[in-house]
Amino acid sequence: MLMTILAGVVCVVAAVVPSGLRTELIEDTETVYSGGYRTTASLGQVTDEWKRGNLNLFQAAAISSPHPSFGWRLPAGMDTQEKYRILVATAPGKLKEGEADVWDSGVVDSPDCTGVVCGGEGLMPATVYYWTVKVADGDGFTAYAPPRAFVTAREWEEGFSRYPLVKSAGAPVSVSRHDGNVFTADFGKAAFGQLSLTVNSHEEDTVTVHLGEAAETGGTVRRDPGASIRYAAYRVPVRKGTHTYRLALLRDGRNSVIKPHGTDVRPVLMPEYIGEVFPFRYCEVEGGRSEVLSVEREAVHYPWNEDASFFHSSDTVLDRVWDLCKHSIYATSFAGVYVDGDRERIPYEADALINQLSHYCVDDEFTLARYSVDYLCRNATWPTEWILQAPLMAWNDYMYTGDRSLLARNYEILKARTLMWLREENGLISTTTGKQTRELLRACGYYGESIRDIVDWPQSGALGIGKEQPGEADGYELLAYNTVVNAYHYQALKLMSGIAEALGNMEDAAMYAAEAERVRKNVNDLLLDTVKGYYRDGIGSEHYSLHASMFPMAFGMVPEKYKGTVLEHMKSRGMACSVYGSQFLLDALYEGGMDDYALQLLTARGERSWWNMIRVGSTVTLEGWDRQFKPNLDWNHAWGAAPANIIARKLMGVEPLAPGWSRMRIQPRPGTLSHASIKVPTVLGPVKSSFNRVEDGVFSMEVEIPHGSVAQVILPFTGRKYTLLADGRKVRSRRVAAGIEVELASGSHSLLLTGK
Repeated sequence: MLMTILAGVVCVVAAVVPSGLRTELIEDTETVYSGGYRTTASLGQVTDEWKRGNLNLFQAAAISSPHPSFGWRLPAGMDTQEKYRILVATAPGKLKEGEADVWDSGVVDSPDCTGVVCGGEGLMPATVYYWTVKVADGDGFTAYAPPRAFVTAREWEEGFSRYPLVKSAGAPVSVSRHDGNVFTADFGKAAFGQLSLTVNSHEEDTVTVHLGEAAETGGTVRRDPGASIRYAAYRVPVRKGTHTYRLALLRDGRNSVIKPHGTDVRPVLMPEYIGEVFPFRYCEVEGGRSEVLSVEREAVHYPWNEDASFFHSSDTVLDRVWDLCKHSIYATSFAGVYVDGDRERIPYEADALINQLSHYCVDDEFTLARYSVDYLCRNATWPTEWILQAPLMAWNDYMYTGDRSLLARNYEILKARTLMWLREENGLISTTTGKQTRELLRACGYYGESIRDIVDWPQSGALGIGKEQPGEADGYELLAYNTVVNAYHYQALKLMSGIAEALGNMEDAAMYAAEAERVRKNVNDLLLDTVKGYYRDGIGSEHYSLHASMFPMAFGMVPEKYKGTVLEHMKSRGMACSVYGSQFLLDALYEGGMDDYALQLLTARGERSWWNMIRVGSTVTLEGWDRQFKPNLDWNHAWGAAPANIIARKLMGVEPLAPGWSRMRIQPRPGTLSHASIKVPTVLGPVKSSFNRVEDGVFSMEVEIPHGSVAQVILPFTGRKYTLLADGRKVRSRRVAAGIEVELASGSHSLLLTGK
């Protein structure tokens, strides 16, 4: 045992104290940056420079709320928390129980260790604060955690707190010189960044620098890659001697000109302290008589922890797909808000939903998702279904963080975005019956003149393979009452009920639950063809697209007796959807228990596959499966990265069952895999899970559950008799539809299931 003094109070320091202290979900609140790089400056120096009027010299993760939320991780050995006490002060020496000069929560009986809102009169802007917390279980309180400092924003701002963007300087993984005086460099993977080069010249000269995402077979940058694949060339005058030059990247008018609300071009601009960026993997320098000594890329991205997650399996294709999708989340974080790629750099709900879920599964980071969802609540885009995605994204935020702040701030907007105001007498919603008004659209955060259904994108205009109609919507017949739109309407209502309950609005919760059930019944009565056993595109349609069935299946709307025929119909359509639609197709397949087929799609090698993205040469997911399906596609679109979350959430089955991961499910669905292992980050700490088929009828698992959580573990099993050992002992378990279920407390566990 150690003795320590915290603000004048002598404490006995136990071997463990709370860790991972977060303010507004931000853990690293103390680091100060300048121009994207870490500095040795203190938070006090930041506020000093603000007072002097130097607003852009330093950047920090400034807290934007006068009543921020706090969170922490329980110490090792503490499975549950019964009490906590938080102290907040303007100096470490003032962190004294009953004397903290900002706020003392007192002893609070609560298991909450995330989303705990700071009470008191409220914080002041441009001020450095310190906080700490101690927690207790039945054995009493721990010592206080080491104090954590944070700085509040210079002025209170709209939106949630987030980190500043950062830069990572890196050398190429390979360089070569050929064809006279041509220098080529490959940075291994594409990133949004900036370039500097060091050149030695015996006289004044000019060289040409080529940057691009694609390369020719010989390693030179592809000059005309087509579509929206990026390429740029810069002529650089060089002086006599050895000098380092930094390219002054030009802005693209498409993604750097702000137009008013109501237009389709509202890009997010790069902050002044970072400057313009360009997506590239390859660099080529040609011409002149100068010698290129080196090149360096400064990759721009949101703060990132590469070690927060991993995935390995018995299928090398699946492993490479995971790596592709994980890197895509890192690379496309360059704007500080989820955007749709470099062509537009515009936040869209559909992109953000997939980006959000995938980001949760690959990095211990929740603020970029929260900021993006909040932004989109107030800056909606035109597709009907994407308007309806706001409650889905808000619910994801709550489940993965346990923090109600986003729900509370956007409650009225989320209510509007259920689109109940479009309801007709048949109980379904429609955008074509004259009910859209400017007032209602503004309540949704949309500033255009009208919204319209999208189903999938592009709807038409590209060559379809193995489908009756062009486009990525499987020939979907858009009618007044659309199956996909009303499936989304159901899901928005169902989750809105949970949101209302989380905020204590029980009357609203009951109303939304009843409305959701009414919509589910109406969709099944009016749009489910009970003869064929699957869904038509809309009322009056005799077309049965993949989309009309996969969305009801993904959202749990399909009656049990029709699940088999719906799933078989979906399988008959193949991958007849876009990379965006694949998120819901795979969700639907795992929802229906078609694990083997889902794995086939994840590891497919055809043109409509993630392997094809790797084969064509990209290291970031594409906007579409291939140029023939979307002729203007780009090579830097995170909405193509669905496997990053599908592998974690569905194949490995690691998902929260209660807000903030206080309960979780671990349900591997191995398909044909013989073994796999994963690490999934959570607000409570990482979850680790691995499985191995030792032999026929024998299935083993290793799981690591963070403190503060209980896991419902389901092992796949279809036999009649079984024996389950947990940590070498027989444990209580039960048979469920998906296999054998056992409940495990936090800690590391070994499971062995045999069919005898």
